[in-house]
Amino acid sequence: MRNIALKLMYNGAGYHGWQVQKNASSVCETLEKAIGKVCGGPVHLTGCGRTDAGVHAERYIANFRTESRIPIDRLPFAVNTHTPEDIAVLQAYEVPEGFNAIGSCVKKEYTYRIFNSRFKNPFYVNRAYFYPKRLDEALLDEAARQFEGTHDFRAVRNVGTETKSTVRTIHWCRVSRNGDLLELRVCANGFLYNMVRSITGTVLYAAEGKLRPEDIPAILERGDRTLAGPTVPPGGLYLTRLWYEDERLHG
Repeated sequence: MRNIALKLMYNGAGYHGWQVQKNASSVCETLEKAIGKVCGGPVHLTGCGRTDAGVHAERYIANFRTESRIPIDRLPFAVNTHTPEDIAVLQAYEVPEGFNAIGSCVKKEYTYRIFNSRFKNPFYVNRAYFYPKRLDEALLDEAARQFEGTHDFRAVRNVGTETKSTVRTIHWCRVSRNGDLLELRVCANGFLYNMVRSITGTVLYAAEGKLRPEDIPAILERGDRTLAGPTVPPGGLYLTRLWYEDERLHG
């Protein structure tokens, strides 16, 4: 039995997230069907994380096991002939039996994109959060940096998948601007449900004067979701980088 890891990317606008759903289209189910056609039978994909409905991935790792002997270098092209245009497999690798796309992932980076302009841009629909009032990226960055370090992040988590602990380590949380596009990049050893979108909403609250950047540590300490900012829409969120012990899978 071969254990194969896929490096892929997808536009999540047309899907109800990565995870297989009973009555909605998912990225995982779409890929499993495509791989099954290539490998000659059903496969089960394990993804590196659950992206919510409408969330995108510029980098994503998933693995599956198969008896198929298809050459590894032919697999991406073969699978891509059976996937829609918004999902693309970039590379495939044979990995050790014990490899698991989510369990073997060391850290991840998500990026939230805000289109900050007086006028909307049709090409950013479901691709970035349109925010027409001018934002101060220096203030946003100051607020974002308050989340760095090891904390209990209950205050920026919505009710969803249960976890044993809400403590995570954020390696960096920074905001930068390129023209009208603002990017909040956050890298951590793990993420809670809607954590990045809630962090972004809290950073925007600071820019709007609804709280001060220096208030954020106390909000985290209290662990009260109602004290933090709102959960911003999913269309601006991207999974952008992944780290594994196997450097071939870094992205």
